[in-house]
Amino acid sequence: MKNYVGIDVGGTSIKYGLVNQDGKMIEQNSSPTAKQKQQILTDLTSIVTDYQKNGQAIAGIGVSMPGVIESDGILTTAGAIKCMYGVNLKEELEQHTGIKTTIENDANAAAIAEQWLGAAQDLHNYLGIVLGTGVGGALVINDQVYRGAHARSGEFGWMLLDDQHDELEDGSMNFQTATVIGLLRIYNIKAQANLTDAREVFDRADNGDKIAQPVLHNYFRKLAQAILNLVVCFDPAKVVVGGGISVNPTFQAGLQEAYNELQEEHASVRDLN
Repeated sequence: MKNYVGIDVGGTSIKYGLVNQDGKMIEQNSSPTAKQKQQILTDLTSIVTDYQKNGQAIAGIGVSMPGVIESDGILTTAGAIKCMYGVNLKEELEQHTGIKTTIENDANAAAIAEQWLGAAQDLHNYLGIVLGTGVGGALVINDQVYRGAHARSGEFGWMLLDDQHDELEDGSMNFQTATVIGLLRIYNIKAQANLTDAREVFDRADNGDKIAQPVLHNYFRKLAQAILNLVVCFDPAKVVVGGGISVNPTFQAGLQEAYNELQEEHASVRDLN
């Protein structure tokens, strides 16, 4: 059975593991994302070579990244990882490891995985949203990821939810509904705090924090608004929401309640399933 190295490079951490051809995770680990391009490349190479030193035969490498990723592996953008803009990551890793490498936008990779082994099995048309440092998205039409004319399809985070801000981007889906530059940023501004983990906002809301509660309520409302906009544009069979925050039961219940309320208020879509 063939084994592969899967790597997810995020704005704050690199998650990686050894996985077989059936999708079974054999080993997994994580490390902080470095701030410099060369250190990131060194860290990614070391992940693969360390597995090889332990006697693992690696058939291929798969890397998911935020941002706009061209088919040849060039990172036109890389989300919050500014130092990686313009890097041909496929070429770099293949040169350093000698192993065939595929680079994919993180939300596209998540959507593909959901259809293979997850919540989108047996679905042919669906949307994926990944909430993390920013917001990633993927649109699957007739079993194919739709990439658009410039490989930018699914950059839902760039959508404007309102324009009532000095900086227009502050009203985008990224800056309103992402876990880090959205929820955490807004709470920290309003509470004059310096939290680094979104779970603390949920905990404070549960404990009656008078700032955390309305911040969360507005967060769910904004995220539900964005999802409703996407649903009426693309009519998916399902919207799959991922990212670390998605496993939080309070998040799941809060988002579903906000979506149901928004749909009920919107007369044109009130009766749509």
